Amino acid sequence: MSQRHGALKKYRVFLVDDHPIVRLGLAQLINREPDLMVCGESEDGSTALGPIGAIKPDAVVVDLTLKQSSGFSLIRDLNALDRKLPILVLTVHEESLYAERCLRAGAKGYLMKEEAMENVLVAIRRVIAGQMYLSQKIQSKLLRSSGKRRDSMLASPLEKLSDRELEIFRLLGQGLGTKQIAKLLHLSVSTVESHRARIKEKLDLTNAVELLRHAVKWVEIEHGGASGTPD
Repeated sequence: MSQRHGALKKYRVFLVDDHPIVRLGLAQLINREPDLMVCGESEDGSTALGPIGAIKPDAVVVDLTLKQSSGFSLIRDLNALDRKLPILVLTVHEESLYAERCLRAGAKGYLMKEEAMENVLVAIRRVIAGQMYLSQKIQSKLLRSSGKRRDSMLASPLEKLSDRELEIFRLLGQGLGTKQIAKLLHLSVSTVESHRARIKEKLDLTNAVELLRHAVKWVEIEHGGASGTPD
């Protein structure tokens, strides 16, 4: 990290996570470092975009599940705002399904919350330095998939889904209805219904009941049997 007038530069990090305790813990961890500081925080994408545009932090740490919006949408919006802005995803969502999608949306790194706290600091510094941060498992998967057709690499039927379809599938599993999902993702009800139809087709499901059952089961498995809104 560079120095300015003999003092170590403080790189500014903005936090976006819907859990106050998580933000507090991250802030305490980051603010103890001589070269890092938290410059702002938000629980949701709608309240984060404006401050991030004004503050122009050196990095943004984003969860995929936010208060009233989607972390995917925020990543895309931030990338449109500033393609050079380092975005690190820190989430509970399984990296094998989400990491590559987040990179395509504009993130520069992906880290699961179960990782050691020291890795969070390593990841933040790495994306600020203009590098990527991914686990060895995901790096290996990306290397393998670069030399093969994507269809042959599908480890899960859910990988057939587009980013938007996966978002809707997850929200269905969390108990949200079509109108609620439409409002949350700023889509029309008919658009959400079209996505639902394509999800059923791709997952070879026959009706809405099967779709809901599969979505709920997947959310429960993804979060270790826990129900409700994930971290």
